[in-house]
Amino acid sequence: MKYAFPDNFWWGSASSALQTEGAREGETTWDYWFAREPNRFHNGVGPQQTSTFYQHWKTDIQLLKQLNHNSFRTSISWARLIPDGIGEVNPEAVDFYNQVIDELNEQGITPFMTLFHFDMPMAMQEIGGWENRDVVDAYARYAQICFELFGDRVLHWFTFNEPIVPVEGGYLYDFHYPNVVDFKRAATVAYHTVLAHAQAVRAYRAGHYAGEIGIVLNLTPSYPRSQNPADVKAANVADLMFNRSFLDPVLRGEYPADLVALLKSYDQLPACKPEDGFLIAEGKIDLLGVNYYQPRRVKCRDSAVNPQAPFMPEWFFDSYEMPGRKMNPYRGWEIYEPGIYDILVNLRDNYGNPRCFISENGMGVENEQRFIENGQINDQYRIEFISEHLAWLHKGIIEGCNCLGYHMWTFIDNWSWCNAYKNRYGFIQLDLATQKRTIKKSGEWFAATALNNSFDRE
Repeated sequence: MKYAFPDNFWWGSASSALQTEGAREGETTWDYWFAREPNRFHNGVGPQQTSTFYQHWKTDIQLLKQLNHNSFRTSISWARLIPDGIGEVNPEAVDFYNQVIDELNEQGITPFMTLFHFDMPMAMQEIGGWENRDVVDAYARYAQICFELFGDRVLHWFTFNEPIVPVEGGYLYDFHYPNVVDFKRAATVAYHTVLAHAQAVRAYRAGHYAGEIGIVLNLTPSYPRSQNPADVKAANVADLMFNRSFLDPVLRGEYPADLVALLKSYDQLPACKPEDGFLIAEGKIDLLGVNYYQPRRVKCRDSAVNPQAPFMPEWFFDSYEMPGRKMNPYRGWEIYEPGIYDILVNLRDNYGNPRCFISENGMGVENEQRFIENGQINDQYRIEFISEHLAWLHKGIIEGCNCLGYHMWTFIDNWSWCNAYKNRYGFIQLDLATQKRTIKKSGEWFAATALNNSFDRE
């Protein structure tokens, strides 16, 4: 069967500043944490050891061209542009980002730019990070500076990448710095992130820039074990906390009443100001990026909550391992291709069918060198992963979902937070010792698909 996509469909990939660029003047929370606890990082590999985009941006953009990308998302590093978060702009960073943006445009690759991809300047974290409203204001100033510097050539902006992840990682589940386990502080961080997003949107609108502004959310559809009311309720709470806590403010301009009532009943609401509601209402976006990797399967709790334990989302549900599920054993994630379709249908039916695109989807695999044939990684498993997701994405488009593109994570194997280089995601193999880049079989397949705006599948 032939799967043909709409004209001007965005074919590309995504990356981030911290995971690709390498050393910068301004210290981030990742630099700070790695210096103190290198044992928390796979094989002790920290954020200095990246795919050296800062040095090789020109040749990397040539590789994007070779892969027939018509669009590419990366991020600006707040700590590179404004090393202390609030002070002087670093002219070398301005030169670097100007060169990258100009080269992308010259090669016919539309730049999609994210303002914040987990890389909080350490100077901002030292005064409380997203718990402090002063940091919200500092971020709004940083966003404004980016719009002024680059807004004439960057027409697709994203305020945040996966804003729920720093909330989960830094303030609930101890997998990002500052390693806090405290729901109320987590709720404050999430709330202030929404305020920061809305301030950036307000600044963008006020500047009358030519492009559009959005946000990138990692949406994990919540599937109940059964249609038993207790399981359905558990899935709804998971959806409220992990999806709708950001989806509703950015698309509807307000929080779900059910979420507010739930947090209020457990005294977990963040401190609000009367004017916040007006600001959040101004934060409605033009374009939604959707990162989809895996579903969330839940059931009602089987046991009573320990009243002495910290308040957590898991007070309301247990995770459920569905029998027969398909797994990526290296990442420990379920592979469920229809989830991408379910997300799009939910957006169409419940959120007014917003302009959206798949901003990340990908498969991390360990020790890919074992698949080398004639000097090239034969990652047929990644081709199958992409094509099966694209088939479900295509079904959504045929049924009227307003999905405008597909970006893969990522174009070159890159450093990945605490996992470092454990799992490889790229279309292009990176030799860490030599920094040599070699296109994998999936890269060739993607290049052909993008060129033809279609692919064939049995």
